[in-house]
This record gives sequence, structure tokens and C-alpha cells, in this order.
Amino acid sequence: MPSLVVDTTPLRISPAFRRLWFGLSISNLGTQLTVVAVGLQVYDITGSTFTVGILGLFALVPLIIFGLYGGAIVDHYDRRKVALYASLVSWAVILVLAIQGWADNEHVGLLFALVAVQSGANAVNAPARSAIIPRLLEPRLMPAANALQAIGFQTALTVGPLIGAALVAAFDYGLAYTVDFVLFTFALAAVFRLPPVLPEASSTRRARVGIGSIVDGLKYLGTQKNVRMTFAVDLIAMVVAMPRVVFPAVGIWYLGGGATTTGILTAALAVGAVLSGTFSGGLARVRWQARVITFAITGWGLSIVAFGLVLVAVGRDKPDHVLWAALAIACCTLVAAGGADEISAIFRQTILQTATPDDMRGRLQGVFIVVVAGGPRLGDLWIGSMSEWVGEAWAVVIGGSLCVVLLWLLVRWQRSFWDYDGRNPVA
Repeated sequence: MPSLVVDTTPLRISPAFRRLWFGLSISNLGTQLTVVAVGLQVYDITGSTFTVGILGLFALVPLIIFGLYGGAIVDHYDRRKVALYASLVSWAVILVLAIQGWADNEHVGLLFALVAVQSGANAVNAPARSAIIPRLLEPRLMPAANALQAIGFQTALTVGPLIGAALVAAFDYGLAYTVDFVLFTFALAAVFRLPPVLPEASSTRRARVGIGSIVDGLKYLGTQKNVRMTFAVDLIAMVVAMPRVVFPAVGIWYLGGGATTTGILTAALAVGAVLSGTFSGGLARVRWQARVITFAITGWGLSIVAFGLVLVAVGRDKPDHVLWAALAIACCTLVAAGGADEISAIFRQTILQTATPDDMRGRLQGVFIVVVAGGPRLGDLWIGSMSEWVGEAWAVVIGGSLCVVLLWLLVRWQRSFWDYDGRNPVA
């Protein structure tokens, strides 16, 4: 039924959005190749899982710093130029990665530095692109546009790591990075062809970008209850109920299959997100968007509880073969969780893009990047710590249950969020 399939109207009516969507979808595939290749190369050089974990720290810190500062830059300058310059930095980093890959580099410090620079560039690029899209499309088309972007990103997240691992295994790190370098040109070309996107006039904008501009954005966020709630409910879902940290243990102690099972479980979340985006045609007509977010996060929490109960049922017995029936049921719960999370993400992004004035859009998109990146990492710490006390299975059950309880307590306390009207967006 056409009404159930993702609405492609944004692609049909806006050539600029169509080029941007296509370019980002292709380049995201290459990005996932590099994510996998860098992790594998660091492990190959050091033989240390801990060092691979440190790589994530080198990515996170610049993301937080430049996510906030980059958002302020986006609100002061031509967003096309900001995105273009940030993309050129990323492109140059990928080129250096390819060169060192072909040269068989064995200095892990170089990889740490390149990942840090690339993460900082992405932290500026992402708010710029997100702030550009509302200028290319009408507000009513934002849910459809965000669903289309979700499909492109989650498809890359599903397929990219598999291709990246295959390239490294069959050929070399240099080839994986080179493929990313080629694919990234699609995103670069799409940004280059955008029209100028100058910030709209604002009496509150400072003359120069600095700490004051960042503080202004945070102060504004503190006064906007509905936008602030989109961040708060996502943090609840990701911090207390993100199960990915237990996947390696699940592959060994619960379901069998080791790394293969870990990969399957990770892919199941992405598959759910792709499916929800593909069949999101009805979302464009949703009026009470915050209520959909609330029900979607509830679905996320309950699906995570179901995943944990599967683990409780099979027990921590370290099977010597894959428990295929249990794995299939576990994957179904994670597909449902991934689908629910993506529906929440579509409308959280929609509220942020439509309810925020243009002169604050970049800074709040920067905060969004920090929340999206930091929440799951805090979730890894929470579930990982709980697992030490009660075991992986019950840690997941407790996390999912706590997510639902905290969500509804917060929504009842912040009643205006429940009544948010997508036809009359108020931050």
C-alpha cells in the first residue's frame, strides 16, 4: 500500500535535497568501512582490546567539543560553506588513512590523531547538514525527509561493516580506506552543489563566534521545554537500556556462536531501523508527534526487556554450538527495538528542526550530536556495571524496565510535551 511505504515526496520536489540524500547515503557506506578498518588495524598493531577502546575516546572528546562549538559556527556563517570546509577536512583525513594503510603503518598514535581530527570535522559537518535541510523543504515534509535519511544511514550501518571486514580480510587496510575516499566524493559533490544557506537575520546573534555563543544556545535550550524533552527521553532510552555492551558475552555465554552471534545481534537493531523507515509512509500525517515518541520509546524498553528474558530463559551455560531458536527470538526482539528507536529518532529530529528558530538551529543540532553520541556510551557503562552485579541477562531486563518507568514519570511531569502539536510546533 503506497500509504505505508516511505514518502519520497522530498526527493521528488527538491533536487538539492535529493542530491544531498544520495551523496550522504553513499558516503555513509564508506564511513562504516573506515570505522571497521581502523578498529581492526589498531588491534592488528597492538593486539589489545583496551587500545581499541581508547580509540573510541579519541573520537568522543572531539565530537563533544566541536559538536557544541561547531553548532555555533553553523548559526553564524553560510551553512553550505561550513559543511563544505568540514567535508574537505574529512576527505583529507581519509586520504591520509589510505596512504598509511597502503604503507603498512604500525604507529597507532597516527591512527588516534586521524580519528580525532575526523571526528571533530564530522561534529561540525553534521549540525551544518541538519540545519540546511529545513531550508530546503517545507516543515510538513520533515518526518518523511528524516525517515529517508534514516534508511540511508541504517542501511550503511548494516552493510558497511560487513563489506569493510571482507575488504580487510581479502585485501588490505589501504583498499578499505581508498574505497571510503572514493565514496566520500559523492557527499562532497552534493554539498558543493547546494545553494548558499545564509543564517536568517537575528537581533540576538553575537558579532563573533565564541564561548558566549555556545552559552546562548544552552540557555535557550533551558527555556524550551519540548525540545529539551526530546533530548531527555532519548538519554533515558540510551543510558539505561542500550544492550549492545552485552552482545560479546551473549555470543559466548548464552547463545553460542561468538563473534558471529555478536555481529548478528548488532545487525538486528539496524535491520529494525531500516524496516521502520521503509514503512514510514503514515508518519508524515502524525499530528501528536511527542506521543508517538513516548510510545516508541516504551516499545524500545519493552523490546529490550523481552531480549533480556530470552537470555534469562536460556541461562549462562556457555553452549558449544549456536542456539538457533533462541537466537532467532532474540533477533526478533532487537529488530522490534531498532524499529521503535528509529521512529522515536525521526520525530525527535523533526521537532528539533521545526520548533527551533533558524538562528538557534545549528547550536541545538550540535547538542543533538553530543546526546546521540554520548548516550549509548554512557549506556555501555551502566549496563556493563550492572552486569557485574546481576549478570548480563538481568542487567538488560532491569535496564529495559527502568527505561519505561522513568520515561512515563518524566512525561507525566512535563505534560506540555505530551500535548505537543506538530501542526503548531512550539519549542
